[in-house]
Amino acid sequence: MTQNPHEPENQSGDGPLTGLNGFQFADRSATATVETAEIGGQVVPLDSRRRVRPPDEHTEEDESFDHETVAIEAETLGGPVDPPEDDAAPYTTRTIHRREPIIPATLHTWRGIRTMLVWQAKDAGYVISYHTVRTPKYAAKALRYAVPGLFGTLGRLLHWATAEEGNWALRQYAADRNDPETWLKLDKQRQRQSRWRWWILIALAVTVLIGLLVFLLADIPTWARLLAVAVAVPVLARAGRPTDKPITDRVSTGPRYRKLTAELVRRALLSCGISGINQAVSKDPNAISFPTEIHRDGPGHLAVVDLPFGVEAADVVARRGRLASGMRLPLDQVWPEPGDGHPGRLALWVGYEPASQMKQPAWPLLKDGKVDVFKPFPFATTPRMDTVNASLMFRNWLVGGQPGSGKTFALRLAVLAACLDPRAELRIYELKGVGDFKVLEPLCTEYGNGFDDETIARCAGMIRWLYKECERRSKRIAHYAQLGKAPENKVTPELASLKDSGLHPLIVAIDEIQELFLHGKFGKEAGEILEKVIKLGRALGVILLIGTQIPDKDSLPTGITRNVNTRYCMSVADQVANDMILGTSMYKNGYRATIFEPVVEAGWGILSGLGKPAARRSFEVDTDKAKQVVARAMQLRGLAGTLPEEGTQTREDAPTYDLLADLAKVWPAGESGAWNETLCGYLSELRPEVYTGWASEQLTTALKPHGVTIVSIGRRIDGKPVTRRGIRFDDLADAIAERNRRNGSG
Repeated sequence: MTQNPHEPENQSGDGPLTGLNGFQFADRSATATVETAEIGGQVVPLDSRRRVRPPDEHTEEDESFDHETVAIEAETLGGPVDPPEDDAAPYTTRTIHRREPIIPATLHTWRGIRTMLVWQAKDAGYVISYHTVRTPKYAAKALRYAVPGLFGTLGRLLHWATAEEGNWALRQYAADRNDPETWLKLDKQRQRQSRWRWWILIALAVTVLIGLLVFLLADIPTWARLLAVAVAVPVLARAGRPTDKPITDRVSTGPRYRKLTAELVRRALLSCGISGINQAVSKDPNAISFPTEIHRDGPGHLAVVDLPFGVEAADVVARRGRLASGMRLPLDQVWPEPGDGHPGRLALWVGYEPASQMKQPAWPLLKDGKVDVFKPFPFATTPRMDTVNASLMFRNWLVGGQPGSGKTFALRLAVLAACLDPRAELRIYELKGVGDFKVLEPLCTEYGNGFDDETIARCAGMIRWLYKECERRSKRIAHYAQLGKAPENKVTPELASLKDSGLHPLIVAIDEIQELFLHGKFGKEAGEILEKVIKLGRALGVILLIGTQIPDKDSLPTGITRNVNTRYCMSVADQVANDMILGTSMYKNGYRATIFEPVVEAGWGILSGLGKPAARRSFEVDTDKAKQVVARAMQLRGLAGTLPEEGTQTREDAPTYDLLADLAKVWPAGESGAWNETLCGYLSELRPEVYTGWASEQLTTALKPHGVTIVSIGRRIDGKPVTRRGIRFDDLADAIAERNRRNGSG
């Protein structure tokens, strides 16, 4: 039998028992009992509510107890996992119940205050300049509308003095109804109001008349007359102009700056096409939240956004183009980055104007200042024009980008900073051959410029010397560690400053290093040794700065990229080049240097290894400005006694060679063409330390940079025609003449 759930609980003990909320319970004589019931909306175990009694104890209240009843214990799943409401977890306090800052975020730094004031001053200056140019036009329009405004004002004052406003219609209504009593009352009220108004109007007229006589007849300064006219004419013109014809022109047809709002951010995020955001917002409009208010931050506004659960900020960063499209703003005006706190927090900064139109400040070290390579130095700026400091000591740098991206200037900027530390020794090779680092040659212990075989051989020799230098420095570090002067077995500022310690900072910069790695003879060996130098030299004061514009597995060995801890990827053409420089999956995570346009956005890139990866713009220091820095560095080094002497070489050079000149020396007399294998034999006899082991393929690879064409040359051996690869003497002579012309030596 089923009982109505709304009937009271059965108290007799006969039949089924109905518990709270209408649950039915079987009689105690049943073979099982229900062990839980819903009380007050909560499920509680009934066995915890029963009084525990011994098996042989019975009371009058327990007459229906049956010894054959078997109680089935409820399975215990564990205690509650949610903390009590009054026991807030630490992370809850930090992330949800955040207190508003006492000082607004806009006023946290002087840089923020200054930038905000500068922007407001620029905007106000533009508006003032705009209206100042149109002042004659405004004056003519004001005079035109001032006369109608004067008579119109007099008419309105007279109408006001008569007190007819509203009263006339009421009197007319009373007259139409033939109600003279009401008419007389209304007219009496009008007369009372009109009486004091006329007195005010007469007093005002007398005051204006006296003022006019003083203006015309009294001896007052000219500036006072002009001031009176400048005040009276615009007031009268404002009263006399039509409503739809303003005197001043609009400064712009739209807002000068679209203020960043929560609704604008939500719309832009929804336009990114991320399913996690769209689905979450369709179920809950508040799935996108803002832990802090949107506020000014430098020359723009910053919005900190908590994305829906499961959506990472990197997903939005990867769709920066769609985000900017949703805001209807240029791409270089919208800068999303992962925020602090958790992966789902996005820091969206939107500038007042595109970054390409913002003037970058000058390099702080351009005119004065020294550098300590153990401390950070100003290297770049953020889109907000904040200065980003970079480090040299205990770091190796990889700078990559396609031609026109500003790669060489960024690499040279780091070397210019290093040269302002008199302790640092510079060794530079630029394998492009255009002389971008030529201005630094007076400061270099070793310098090479060009992609000819001789320069590349010297560069490879320097890398071999670097490995030996690391061995020597490691022994010196061990020695000073025993003396307690190198506590972490690393070069310290004190050891670097100690004369004759042999542990001074050594800065090695190689630009266009792909020319070395792709060389047929030295490339593979140089890559293997350089990888070891990168691993060993970091703690020994050896700082390697390399630049390349062809980042692939052949021109940039993966062993080198994996061990470089500071990477600066400037404009690249595709995802492969992007991840070769920045690391695997960086493109997928939203760090894409493909968005930067060469030449137009030169200097912009993704900087990784110095805090969170983000878009940065290196300071622009052209060659003329670099000369100023070098001149100051030479003075510092001259005072410190570390200026390298001209013509000295502090390392034992590796074997060098001039392939074209050597081929001309060993060329068979009277032959117009020669096989490669024959020439390799002659070369190995001329310079065994260089050419021993060379085969036809190596000679072919070594001649490619010089433009010598490899052709098929036929010979008769024992009466049989034999054709093999070789070169012609005319092609060799043309290559030598072209090189001499290019170098200016003939």
